[in-house]
Amino acid sequence: MDVAIEAVGRPEVFEQAFYARDLAGRLVQVGVPDPAMTFELPMIEFFGRGGSLKPSWYGDCLPTRDFPHLIDLYLSGRFDLEGFVSETIKLDEVEEAFSKMASGEVLRSVVVL
Repeated sequence: MDVAIEAVGRPEVFEQAFYARDLAGRLVQVGVPDPAMTFELPMIEFFGRGGSLKPSWYGDCLPTRDFPHLIDLYLSGRFDLEGFVSETIKLDEVEEAFSKMASGEVLRSVVVL
């Protein structure tokens, strides 16, 4: 299945991703748009191309339901949140952290202010 991922949150990028996917392909939007943004799409294009349009909000969790559950798991010691952090850095180390991430040295750097 052909998939296009829109990760910017801009209507013009969404439109590009819509037309870039194969017929019957899936468009997944992970970019968070400004609430005032809109897009216009001819209905015949949506109908004729088939496939699916899928937003992915926080990886498809429901924050009001799932975040408290994840916090409870963490507080009970059953969720290793520290395992998701490769390093903590200072603000002036951000550029170096991006280089490390690009080279695969770290997964996630957390800035401590």
